[in-house]
Amino acid sequence: MAGGRAIGRDVHFYNFAEPDKALGGLILNSSYRVTLRSTGHDLTPTDEPLQPGHYDIRSYSHKNTICIADEPCIIRIISQSSTDRDATFRMQVRERDGKCVITGRDNWSTFHAAHIFPLSSEGYFVQSGFSRWITNRIGERDTGINSCQNRLLMRSHMHEQFDGFYFSINPDEGYKITCFNEDFDGIDGRILDPRDELLRWHFRQAVLANMRGAGEPSFETEFPPGTDMIGEILSGSTAAKRMEAELFSRLGSYDIAWDSQKPIGQS
Repeated sequence: MAGGRAIGRDVHFYNFAEPDKALGGLILNSSYRVTLRSTGHDLTPTDEPLQPGHYDIRSYSHKNTICIADEPCIIRIISQSSTDRDATFRMQVRERDGKCVITGRDNWSTFHAAHIFPLSSEGYFVQSGFSRWITNRIGERDTGINSCQNRLLMRSHMHEQFDGFYFSINPDEGYKITCFNEDFDGIDGRILDPRDELLRWHFRQAVLANMRGAGEPSFETEFPPGTDMIGEILSGSTAAKRMEAELFSRLGSYDIAWDSQKPIGQS
C-alpha cells in the first residue's frame, strides 16, 4: 500500500492569504534552518511546541529558494535491469566508486549500482534530452540510461531510499546529501565528490515528492511468496501509473531502445 510522506513532518508551509490550507512541508534537518522573523535568530532542535509567530525557512545555500512549482513528479519504483551490457556497467560503477558513496562503507555483499534516472522512465529520459549528459553510449540505439554515468554505487537499503526520493544529493550545495525522511543512517549533510549533472534532476524530484502538498505516494516493495502483487498494485493509489512503471522497469531489462515517441518495435 502507498505510504504517507506527510507523516512525521515538523514544518508545514502555508500561504499567508489562506492560513488554513497547507501547501506542503518537510522534516527539518541540517539542510534547512528556521528563523524567527522578528529577530532573525535560528531555532534550535527541541521537543517543545513551536510558539505562534512568523518564521522563515531557508536553505543554507544562497542559491536555493523555496517556491510553489507545478513541475510533475514521476512515479518511481526500484529500477531493475539484468542484461549482459548492464552487468558490464555495474562492474564499471564498482571499479569507479569502490564503496557505497552515500555511507562511505565497503561491504560488497549488499551493494547495488543504483540508477539516478529510473529505468522505468526511459522514454521520458530520451524525450527530455537527458541522454545528452551520457558520453559513453554504444551505438545510435543506446539511450545511455544503463550507463555507469547514470549510476551510483550504494548499499541495498540506501538504493531503496534513493529510488523512493527519501534522500538526494544537491549539486548546488557542493553535492551535499539532503534527507527528506528520518535520518537513521546519519547521512544528512555528507559531502560527495562532484558527480554527474543528472543528480540535479533527482534532487528536484525529491523536493517535489516530499515537500509539495501531502507528498507523492510511497510504495511497498516487498511482496512475500503467495502475495497477489498485481492485486496489491491495482488496489492502491495511482495504480495505472505504478503498473506502467513496473512493466517498463522489467521490459527495460530486455534492452528496449527508444525513439522520440515510443519504444522501437512497437506500433
